[in-house]
Amino acid sequence: MADSPREGRLARCPDFTQLADMASESVGGKVLFATDDFFAPAENLIKSDSPSFREHEYTEFGKWMDGWETRRKRIPGHDWCVIKLGIQGIIRGFDVDISYFMGDYAPRMSIQAANLEEDKQPAIPQRGVRTGAAATPEEFEAVAQLKSDDWNYLVPMTELKPGKPASSHNYFPVNSQQRWSHVRLNIFPDGGIARLRVYGIGQKDWTATDSKEPFDLVAIAHGGACVGYSNAHFGHPNNMIGVGKAKSMADGWETARRLDRPPVLENDENGILLVPGCEWAVFRLAHPGVITQIEIDTTHFKGNSPDSCKLEGCILTTQEEEDMIKQKWELPGQKWKPLLPVTKLSANKSHLFDSLTLELQDVITHTRLTISPDGGVSRLRLKGFPSSICLLRPREKPMMRFSVKAGFRANL
Repeated sequence: MADSPREGRLARCPDFTQLADMASESVGGKVLFATDDFFAPAENLIKSDSPSFREHEYTEFGKWMDGWETRRKRIPGHDWCVIKLGIQGIIRGFDVDISYFMGDYAPRMSIQAANLEEDKQPAIPQRGVRTGAAATPEEFEAVAQLKSDDWNYLVPMTELKPGKPASSHNYFPVNSQQRWSHVRLNIFPDGGIARLRVYGIGQKDWTATDSKEPFDLVAIAHGGACVGYSNAHFGHPNNMIGVGKAKSMADGWETARRLDRPPVLENDENGILLVPGCEWAVFRLAHPGVITQIEIDTTHFKGNSPDSCKLEGCILTTQEEEDMIKQKWELPGQKWKPLLPVTKLSANKSHLFDSLTLELQDVITHTRLTISPDGGVSRLRLKGFPSSICLLRPREKPMMRFSVKAGFRANL
């Protein structure tokens, strides 16, 4: 088996949990194989909702559990499963959640990973309904072609620690810059785990991008990420750049109600509310580029959508981004370029706009969505064309030069 790196130490309240769960069923994660699913199937590991407990519910195989639980092993070996990530990219950390498995949790576990090319993956039998079953010889033979025994270790064998019955998270940071497409969860020797969260950043192969078609440059699956926000009381801004359409209000960005709103609200001549405050979220694009199309979707926000919004973009180096995060994004106003002026929004509706400027010099690396006065947005899509960009080192001041992918001019 592959050598184990020096990773896997437990962490408390890690920042990486604000990133995307790359294994979640909501982004296309899929269980390919599990050695055993006797009490509860491995598909529960990648559910997007939190685990639950039904005290008096039993199945024909035993206690109903919201997680993956194998039978008590009476043969040599240990249990394991393979998950294909819905978002392929860089893994920053894991949450191995054993909530409610107080007497049946797996005492130890490890996690391996691999980056497999799509066209070279073997055909593995569909799993179907698995409760009460173990892997068949045919399934073992098929999964053996993945050679998962030799995958890289991101977390070596580590003891799991139970916490409160309803909240037993075991966090493991990962220090790897490699791109990963699959993970293998090993449990020793058997037992249950409620959820496996694989937090990280999507990474797209931009060399294979069709330069004639606009791409969503802020999508979390491509590598976009929220790097700052004013308020996320009911939902994180990263939700807005998630995969697919929002399933509910919980799948979007929603702020608390601002307390500085006037006692009696008034509009200006354009129907925009006259309020002193606003909320904002800043995103790093998955790739520097030119934004041509903007979608701001308030679906599901029927009584709590923003009154209006605006969108701006800027160019920042990595060092400048780090400085802005420390300064809570107090960026000089002249740095921001308008992409969408202050615009009235409607509740429960997808809004499509053209970007204000399409000139080649308007390549950006970051964007800021401002909503007024508060409320919720389910999705933000920023379609455009990725560009090659030479970002300067800090303190260097020669003129930046941009080159745009072939085919871009033809699309303007």
